[in-house]
Amino acid sequence: MKNLDLNLLPQLQVLLELRNISRAAERLQLSQPATSAAMARLRRHFDDELLVRNGRTYDLTPFAQSLVPLVDEAVLHIQRATRVRSGFDPATSEREFVIAASDYAAALMVGPLRQILREEAPGVSVDFMPTSGFQGQMADYSKIDLLVGPTGYQLQGASKQIFRDGFVIVASDGNPLLEKPVLTVEDLTTVPHAVGYFGEGISTPADKLFVSRGIQRRVAAVVAGFLSLPLLVEGTDLVAMVPRMLAARAQRGADIVVLEFSEGTEASLVEAMYWHPSQTEDPASLWLRSVVQRACARLQELFPVTAHPVTIHAPAVQG
Repeated sequence: MKNLDLNLLPQLQVLLELRNISRAAERLQLSQPATSAAMARLRRHFDDELLVRNGRTYDLTPFAQSLVPLVDEAVLHIQRATRVRSGFDPATSEREFVIAASDYAAALMVGPLRQILREEAPGVSVDFMPTSGFQGQMADYSKIDLLVGPTGYQLQGASKQIFRDGFVIVASDGNPLLEKPVLTVEDLTTVPHAVGYFGEGISTPADKLFVSRGIQRRVAAVVAGFLSLPLLVEGTDLVAMVPRMLAARAQRGADIVVLEFSEGTEASLVEAMYWHPSQTEDPASLWLRSVVQRACARLQELFPVTAHPVTIHAPAVQG
């Protein structure tokens, strides 16, 4: 078998991802005949169809499925090799970085991160993209420079913790729950909840807090992620459990009340940044990680919460 023309690797990666020649041509900014010709060359090289029709769509052949992680890894290494520099000067660079992060993490980080960029690297841009579609696998790093996500979910790559947050309850001012002089976790079952959804089988620390106590919430609304929950409960009888700093951010523009959990009852969330190990010593990647870490070091200062005087505690144990 002849060696594969490396110029075909980007086409192969996109074809394996999109499984459609027309859409691949649009992504690659090539004509459809040129993309079809590339596909024909790839099929001849591998002696495999790669894509097979299934009704109106195409599926990958078993061989093509086995190629996906290998091709992603190969493209990643080529991209890293072409970016090798004797050094990286943020003050003069016009580099574009991509960070995958949840809506919650991006909403907190973007302000302090942009301030650092203005001061140190006016020509550098950092684009945030959602983590939906990312599994935290090594192949994902072919599309991004950094992944920001929670610890404890087996995300792959080198990592470093960047900030910790705790969960609070947010409710609209006037919610009947606020009239109680004493609140316990069990009291939260008497009101309807809005919850964030992060994918099939994924439990958040908020979910685990209730499960650990054998309590089932009355879920009345489900949305993607945490970001919209504080605005969703405003003016309703709903409550939601969200990270404290997100609640503090929402307090600036929404008529909501924040209820904190007493010590020993709260649930915490630890966010980390993840990257491909091949980037560990790369000067540009080192600088980007430094920027993210410095931006996150300011979060507690930037997002102080104003809490309701009544805290939520565990009920006394009956003797």
